[in-house]
Amino acid sequence: MNIDQLMHYLSLYGYVILFICLFFGIVGIPAPEESLLFLTGVLISYGKLSMAHSLIFIELGAFIGMIVAYLLGKYLGAPFINRFGKYIGLNPERWAKIENKYNKNAYRTITFGFYLPGMRQISPYFAGITNTPLKPFILFSLIGSIIWTMPFVLLGYFTANTIYINPDYVPYLGIILFILFIVYYIVKKIIGRSKKNKSSNDSD
Repeated sequence: MNIDQLMHYLSLYGYVILFICLFFGIVGIPAPEESLLFLTGVLISYGKLSMAHSLIFIELGAFIGMIVAYLLGKYLGAPFINRFGKYIGLNPERWAKIENKYNKNAYRTITFGFYLPGMRQISPYFAGITNTPLKPFILFSLIGSIIWTMPFVLLGYFTANTIYINPDYVPYLGIILFILFIVYYIVKKIIGRSKKNKSSNDSD
């Protein structure tokens, strides 16, 4: 597949891909959201994607992901999180940290928690479990999703306008960013397990 074909399929299905990645990134399935947002800005700069359509699908993906996670927390409750929390990186230690931050200022945590990997996945579940009122949750989730996603898209857009990036290399930039995300995720997991084992040994 040459670059023209690749860009053709991306222009056809790119918006759906944006929605899916942002949605699953919020509900807890690891996805390189920031890297994808940056790459989206680059593609917008080269006219491969529409700014308006990209932002609409991005915001919808993040926002609907927050609502779904909230409803899961509200109606399935703590037993659901206790059983499946490990799949979204929610262990007892992280739960305690989120609970502490959330109780200090729930709406600030919802809004600015988007910038913290892990926090943005956990906070909507916690909001549902603690019966945070739905209307303010919707408002602050929408605000948070906008102020989180737009800077990365605009960064990619203005970077591509300032520094020439060969359009032929844009797909490879996405691959590189994805690989870096995977490496970061693996290293983070290894460090987390190392700290857990160390604390366990110290307690013994």
